[in-house]
Amino acid sequence: MSRRPQKKKKEKESRRVIDKFTLKSWYKIITPEMFGAEEIAETPSADPEYVIGRTLQTTLMELTGDYKKMHVKITFKVDSVKGDNAFSRFNGHEYTRDYLRSMIRRRRTRIDGIFNITSKDGARLRASIIALTPFRCKTSHERGIRKEMEDVINKRAAKMPFDKLVREIVMGKMATEIYKRAKKIHPIQNVDVWKTRVLNLPTIKLEEEQPPKPPAEKPEKEEKKTEEAVKVEA
Repeated sequence: MSRRPQKKKKEKESRRVIDKFTLKSWYKIITPEMFGAEEIAETPSADPEYVIGRTLQTTLMELTGDYKKMHVKITFKVDSVKGDNAFSRFNGHEYTRDYLRSMIRRRRTRIDGIFNITSKDGARLRASIIALTPFRCKTSHERGIRKEMEDVINKRAAKMPFDKLVREIVMGKMATEIYKRAKKIHPIQNVDVWKTRVLNLPTIKLEEEQPPKPPAEKPEKEEKKTEEAVKVEA
């Protein structure tokens, strides 16, 4: 039997496998100025345009070092890239579910309010507020407390720019102001603005408030001349 002619084995060229991940660049995510403009994370991307729109969530404890704020989650959204820096803006905040559950007890009244607010520079946010009473309250008291929530947060928001408004809400000052008004209607255990979401960014550019200039002082030379003139007349 005739053997079949053996086919020549083709030499296999060693193919170089390129890992696409190694081609990506790393971008530092920077917090907005209201939170210190600090680097909080890094993200990889093959194109800087793909970084814009990415969101990142961290806790207020990580930003401030305050252990008591570990239940506050802050969400940032990248809106611009310069070099290897990805600059973010505040996109909203929210309390953890475990923390909210720990607040609620039996034989208490929970009063919720959701309001759309507008800052002085035209930014719009949706804020969720919760108030808890130490014991059950009447429906009329619930309506009164909810009315105070809406009145306080709308009036205070209209008087301050976006950055200041966010800080006041996240750090708890807004909730304190609501508590002061609501407790006049019925005893209150606590009040929290537990969630916000940015609907629209600022549309009005506000002029920076400059401190008043001190009164201009007269030159010493002129004062000396007037004193000499008085002496001559005398």
